Amino acid sequence: MNLFEWTDQLRFLVAIALGFLVGLERESRGGSITAKLTAGVRTYTLISLFGFGCAWLYRLNIEFIIPVGVIVIGGMVLTSYLAKQKSGAVGWTSEIAALLTFVVGVLSLVADIWIAMALGIFTTLLLSEKAQLEQYIEKLDKSEFLAVVKFLILTIIILPALPDKDYTRYNLNPYRIWQIVILISSIGFVGYFLMKKFGDKVGLWLSGLMGGIVSSTAVSIAMGNIAKNNSLLAKRAFQATILASSIMYIRILVIIYFINQSIAYEIWWKLIILFFFGLLLAILAHDKNDGAATIPISSIQNPFEIRPAVIFASLFVLLSIVTIWVKQFFGEDGLLGLSAIVGVTDIDPFILSIINKQSLVVNVVNSAILVSMMSNTVIKGIYFGFLAKGLRKKISLYFALWVLIHLALIFI
Repeated sequence: MNLFEWTDQLRFLVAIALGFLVGLERESRGGSITAKLTAGVRTYTLISLFGFGCAWLYRLNIEFIIPVGVIVIGGMVLTSYLAKQKSGAVGWTSEIAALLTFVVGVLSLVADIWIAMALGIFTTLLLSEKAQLEQYIEKLDKSEFLAVVKFLILTIIILPALPDKDYTRYNLNPYRIWQIVILISSIGFVGYFLMKKFGDKVGLWLSGLMGGIVSSTAVSIAMGNIAKNNSLLAKRAFQATILASSIMYIRILVIIYFINQSIAYEIWWKLIILFFFGLLLAILAHDKNDGAATIPISSIQNPFEIRPAVIFASLFVLLSIVTIWVKQFFGEDGLLGLSAIVGVTDIDPFILSIINKQSLVVNVVNSAILVSMMSNTVIKGIYFGFLAKGLRKKISLYFALWVLIHLALIFI
């Protein structure tokens, strides 16, 4: 039930307002020859009202009136365009705007009011931002444009076409698996544009921090790929990976608190310690080399890397199958062993499953959570180290120290 009723009288006023808005933008362009040949506030308002009137007659069962209206406006538009050509002016913008204004007038009466409003406002926005759009197009890099197209193909075309249901006894879901591909690719994609906007130093930090809220494992792969493609950015990518891993502890703590507060009260201080230890490691991993700042952003990486994401998704599927096997052979008695295994994939579903089980002992649940996090931390170090070969010793040292903190907290 709508809180506000859009009566015919109000829709009439909307048609006037939207036509006036488009006309105002067209008339405010100035006093050039092109502008003198362009319709203004009154004309566009009348075009919108003409569309509204055609829609009203259509509701009175005069069904041919809207096509006739389109033909009339089309004839006017063609006449206007021919007149502009004789004066040396070019472009169809104002003529297309007139056709859209007629459509807006029609939709103001016969469709949901938000459609007419969205069409009218967005048309005005596109018309008014001509200079800014042209500047953006001039600066647009071809590789960035292709990256955006690839991203849209993955998300808008492929993802909706995949079935969202489990297959085989291992519960493999094509839709969720492809979401992992998009997630990992998107983090590197966003990281690229953050580096371009804020510089590689701040951009990588932000990418690591924000990515850690979603998936620190995905960040480790995306950052490892950056480090692989440009060794001068390896240390900063490593720092971003540690920041993302640190955020994981806060994310998990929030999840536990909302699902089972009793467990959160028992484990919160351990997760906070691990978080701050991660921040300390990130500070120690600070890159003092300013040479990387002089590298053009276009040479840093491909804006949209899908291959590492596909590899990770394949590994995720393999490890998910292994996890099912462990559950079948060991059952709930192998909880701690299982927690070590699931840590190499996504630990969130595992943690959610055990904190929901009231029959499990709190201490066992806390240990299982910490073991899964420790395992997940190890695998992130392996992922990043596999890609960033030049930092393997440093990665091994830092993640080994982090593992020791986990072990100490498990046995406390």
